[in-house]
Amino acid sequence: MIELSLVVPVYNEADALALFVQRVGAVLRPLTEISTELVFVNDGSTDNSLDVLLALKAPPFRIKVVDLSRNFGKEAALTAGLQNAGGQVVVPIDADLQDPPELIPAMIAKWREGYEVVLARRVDRAADSWAKRASASAFYRLHNKIASPQIPENVGDFRLMDRRVVEALKSLPESQRFMKGLFAWVGFRTATIDYARPERSAGSTKFNGWRLWNFAIEGVTSFSSYPLRVWTYLGAVVSLFSFLFAIGVVIRVFLFGIDVPGYASLFVAINFLGGVQLIGIGILGEYLGRNYFESKRRPVYLVRHIYDDQAKQ
Repeated sequence: MIELSLVVPVYNEADALALFVQRVGAVLRPLTEISTELVFVNDGSTDNSLDVLLALKAPPFRIKVVDLSRNFGKEAALTAGLQNAGGQVVVPIDADLQDPPELIPAMIAKWREGYEVVLARRVDRAADSWAKRASASAFYRLHNKIASPQIPENVGDFRLMDRRVVEALKSLPESQRFMKGLFAWVGFRTATIDYARPERSAGSTKFNGWRLWNFAIEGVTSFSSYPLRVWTYLGAVVSLFSFLFAIGVVIRVFLFGIDVPGYASLFVAINFLGGVQLIGIGILGEYLGRNYFESKRRPVYLVRHIYDDQAKQ
């Protein structure tokens, strides 16, 4: 008997939950060798998602609802789900059914072959907007050029993980968590399954452009110091050009007499260098801010209640 835990972050997904459980049941109930628990993490939903979760019945599945005290974000919700999942294998999956449950049997088959991580890679993202596809592609290219370890492109949180992988993730102490990077950092033997990403079953995406931008910054600064190092090289280049310009001015003075630079060039130079310095200070502030939040050692999330098979713990 394989003990399987599905970790499902929930934020205002009331309309999708019943369909999600129905689809999961249609896939997993025929597999009598699998014992399944559904670990829903209610991440401070403002709709009636919690009421829907508490009303769900899906025998023979065990349902556990982890109700967070407020909205902590998806990364924290995933962390809470992993820490409360008891299965031999664990699969984070979204409730909107863009992660198709039909892939889970194939993932388990790969796990039986000895793989400890089985990734679900999106080879067709037609369901996403052009802007989202382009920005995601740009992020993966940038991150994998300057950060280590590399993140598999077009792979989200949907994956199968062996219990050893989950325990490794639980041992990581950082408060500011970029889960895609942490998944890649722990390593383990990995296989990949391709799939076409479908449309959402209900509701709308909770990620707007601003949140995606901040998410990308979080990913880069979590696993790379390159943005800090690049300012050393930029400073060297600017200093070199300034030195060459100074030599040119001296030569002109000796050859043609006193040369008085124009105010326009002086204004442009001051503003350019001021802008470069402010950008550098901003990047330093980003890293200092991460250290500031990590030094507080606040918990990643707070739990209001845990409902285990509708019995409040």
